Amino acid sequence: MALIGMHDVCWGFGDPHLLNGISFQIEKGERVGLLGRNGVGKSSLFRLLNGEMKPDAGEIRRQQGVRVALLEQEVPQQCDGTVFEVVAQGLGDVGQALAEYHRLCTALETSDDTALIVQRETLQHRLDSEGGWGLQKVVESTLSRTGLDREQRFADLSAGMKRRTLFARALALSPDLLLLDEPTNHLDIETIVWMEDFLLRNAVTLFFITHDRAFLSRIATRIMELDRGKLVAYNCDYPTYLQRRQADLESEAQQQRNFDKKLSQEEAWIRQGVKARRTRNEGRVRALQKLRAAARERRARIGQVRMQVQESERSGKIVIHAEGLTYRYGTLPIVEDFSTTFLRGDKVGIIGPNGVGKTTLIQLLLKTIVPDTGSVRHGTHLQVAYFDQLRAQLDEQKTVVQNISADNDFIVFNGEKRHVISHLQDFLFSPERCRTPVHVLSGGERNRLLLAKLFTQPANLLVLDEPTNDLDAETLELLEEVLLDFDGTLLLVSHDRAFLNNVVTSTLVFEGQGKVIEYAGGYDDWLLQRPQAVDAPSVDVPTKKSAAPRPASAKPKRRTFAQERELKELPPLIESLESEQRELQAAMTDPAFYKQSKEEIVKSQKRMEEIEALIAAAYRRWEELDAIEQ
Repeated sequence: MALIGMHDVCWGFGDPHLLNGISFQIEKGERVGLLGRNGVGKSSLFRLLNGEMKPDAGEIRRQQGVRVALLEQEVPQQCDGTVFEVVAQGLGDVGQALAEYHRLCTALETSDDTALIVQRETLQHRLDSEGGWGLQKVVESTLSRTGLDREQRFADLSAGMKRRTLFARALALSPDLLLLDEPTNHLDIETIVWMEDFLLRNAVTLFFITHDRAFLSRIATRIMELDRGKLVAYNCDYPTYLQRRQADLESEAQQQRNFDKKLSQEEAWIRQGVKARRTRNEGRVRALQKLRAAARERRARIGQVRMQVQESERSGKIVIHAEGLTYRYGTLPIVEDFSTTFLRGDKVGIIGPNGVGKTTLIQLLLKTIVPDTGSVRHGTHLQVAYFDQLRAQLDEQKTVVQNISADNDFIVFNGEKRHVISHLQDFLFSPERCRTPVHVLSGGERNRLLLAKLFTQPANLLVLDEPTNDLDAETLELLEEVLLDFDGTLLLVSHDRAFLNNVVTSTLVFEGQGKVIEYAGGYDDWLLQRPQAVDAPSVDVPTKKSAAPRPASAKPKRRTFAQERELKELPPLIESLESEQRELQAAMTDPAFYKQSKEEIVKSQKRMEEIEALIAAAYRRWEELDAIEQ
């Protein structure tokens, strides 16, 4: 029996419904990717499955006792406290009590307030009677598996680590079905690859929304597409889906041409008058009426974004030359002794974990901040258009139109006068939406608006800092085409591996301690060229099973005797480590654990982190050795 499904579900305002007659089911162990343009109702479908909303018609069928957990696209505003507390808060009333108990224990480390002691003892009695210590064990285990620091303040985390914490909160529910809404948004490549490995290793049932094509290719076992209120299922992986979908679109286009031709012929016939009204032709008249009704009900596909870069004077051959750039934050090196030269037409990607200094490097190269040592020289006739990942260039209180052209209804684009609404319609903004304040727009709409604003500026150097967040796959593909056709120079920061592979000609990679190394090609090319030492790159990469395929001409290696022996020793090593991990987790769930000295608590927590790292390394080595032929 299926874990969950929908039967003829309708939901949404107006006619037709946003979701119109949706039927599907998800079996245990499936990993289903849900695709569709921005605004077609994917997140609404998830909220229906999660029980947050009720359908207008139809039914949602759940297996009895099935547990569903949802990782939402946006970080909730009400989250507060440490990582431990945020994860515990997602486990119902007892979880909330456990989070409060943890907060009081932390507060009493530096205070002997009698009122706080009484509150803690009251909560301890409640947790004793309601199974709270079992939940603590679940939270500790989840934090260990996801590599999170239990004592870190949630508010102090990066956007990516906040998403990782919320992912842990969903996992702590031990769901039968995990719903993930854009799980890779705001994550760096290291964390995305970690999440992929985690999901594949733990083999949970997934239903997820994403526009990350590399994530889809690696994770999805089945694809569903939401289009014009209808759901179409493809029982295949993502690469196969692309082929089948293209064939379906061509078939649909041919059917619509045949339909339009038939309707045109019948409309010409009915205009003949008396002949059409003869009794023997009444059936034909009724058939025409059905054709007309079908034509009225036919919903057109959502329009295609039309992008074009504003033409500019050619820059000089040398665009940017940097020599010996060093920039430090206090004693921390952000960029250390970095030199490079960008020539006209170069398309350069920047790769590195969140917070490592990618935006700082851009600002150094654009001369908006001054390096501690070194110099930057710009070439002649340079005109820069900068896409800011924080969207600070958008005024939240102004309308969409006002953000493009404050006091004028027209813009000049490639030497021609053009109405601003016409320009915005190329980016899928209706005339009504053009008059909407920016603060009510979705993430995808804001990105499209920033691109629309960016491309009104004449530029021969495009600097794009995370332009792909919240954009659907079709818009991403079009943006790729625009950038490939762009005659100027491109500097691109992105965690979208497919986007990097398809666009850039070289990559700058942060490899620890301010070290920035330049490689030819995109992300997959870097995987092949990067240093193989364990501690060399600061950006994690997939295991061999997920890396770029080996050339067909390469001869497969065979395991040596030493590797065979190492492979046999790994399972008992992992079992021993996991046994020690379970013992530590059990100790940490005992209330007496936190009555020890702070040094002992920290020592145990550090050992737990070491064990987790050793287990992960052992599994990676196992996969590497297992991939080598016997």
